[in-house]
Amino acid sequence: MAVGGTQLLATEMEKVRKKLSMLYELESAKFFSTVEKKDTEVISERDMRIPLAIGPGGYFGYYNPDGGDLGVGDGQTYDKAVINTVNFKHAIQWNTKAQWGTDDSRKSVINLFKELMAKAMPEFRRQTESQCMTAGNGVLATVTSLSTTTLTNDTITCTTDGYGVKLLRKGQRILVYDSALAAPRSATPAKIIAYDLVNKRVQLDVTIAGIAPNDVIVPEGLSGANPVGLFGVPYHVQNSTVGAWLGLPRATTPEVQANRVNAASAALAPAFARRAINGIGDRLGMDNKTPLTAWMHPCQVQAYEALGQLVSIINKEASEQGLNLFFSENMRLAGAPIKPNFVWNKTRIDFLTNDHWGRAELHPIDYYTVEGRKIFEMRGPSGGVATSQVFYIVASWNLFCDCPPAQAYIDNLLVPTGY
Repeated sequence: MAVGGTQLLATEMEKVRKKLSMLYELESAKFFSTVEKKDTEVISERDMRIPLAIGPGGYFGYYNPDGGDLGVGDGQTYDKAVINTVNFKHAIQWNTKAQWGTDDSRKSVINLFKELMAKAMPEFRRQTESQCMTAGNGVLATVTSLSTTTLTNDTITCTTDGYGVKLLRKGQRILVYDSALAAPRSATPAKIIAYDLVNKRVQLDVTIAGIAPNDVIVPEGLSGANPVGLFGVPYHVQNSTVGAWLGLPRATTPEVQANRVNAASAALAPAFARRAINGIGDRLGMDNKTPLTAWMHPCQVQAYEALGQLVSIINKEASEQGLNLFFSENMRLAGAPIKPNFVWNKTRIDFLTNDHWGRAELHPIDYYTVEGRKIFEMRGPSGGVATSQVFYIVASWNLFCDCPPAQAYIDNLLVPTGY
């Protein structure tokens, strides 16, 4: 009988490509990086106070200089916003055998320990970028529908808002809260074991009883009714009259509301941007306007580019030319430089001025240390050392904007087909 391939399989060499391909997004934290570079207010455990000039004051009017009464006067009105920090952690754990199995180039195409150390901080910053997109409650996604594909796994589809599942990450542990944020559906965090960005679906490692449409997903660690997370862009840049902004009632303090243009599900139009920016001018005057940046998802960049393509003329020269129907990265919207960000809400454009943003910081981003140690051994059931190690990245800070009326946003924009 002739020798076949299966008879030689045990003697054949296995080839492993030495290049490691990344099949997930690990984009730099574009928005967080801009506020990280701004002045940081180092605070204690006590609230930081942000003084605000609310009203101009004084009594203006006419008077009679022929013995008339000038009356009494008044002065400016002042108030304060207060902010404290929230605490973040990012835990990385591995087993000793996995470390031994990859500690030499003859054993593996990666060194596990070095790979974990190199990717931990970028992933922490990417998660922080997601938190900057939340409205102070930690909500990362909204449930549209639920299907249980097996007896032990829930698959959640999130197509309700402009984020989909973009703010979530594969391997992340999360809690599912009811739509009113009154309580979690389960006290035990669930882990995301499958992540389908295109179809806006995630699969959990468990089933959670009672999940319903409009429930919301938050990171592990938040607890109780109305959990408090990072005060992200949607928290500061909104014109809501419900709730409070940094301790000031939104309903009775309209001075802290941002400027909104409701697109009402229409496609982006140039007039929306002009109205948004003029709203700032109406509130603060031309003299107090500061340089703005237009933050948006690239799908809205495409919508804006499509408007430009409609009115573009290509003059063909006699010499041979290449064809490019698209604009360069140097795009401006109503004078504001466009800053695309794939983490941004697809239905929203924010006109932000960096001069009014900052961070209140109790503890900077760093490795958690105890007497100089950064890596800690786990403990086994006996109480002895387990062959598993863990390290943590921690931070305690919050994001603030000291002048919401200097910001503007367009929301409820139509998302171009395909996104």
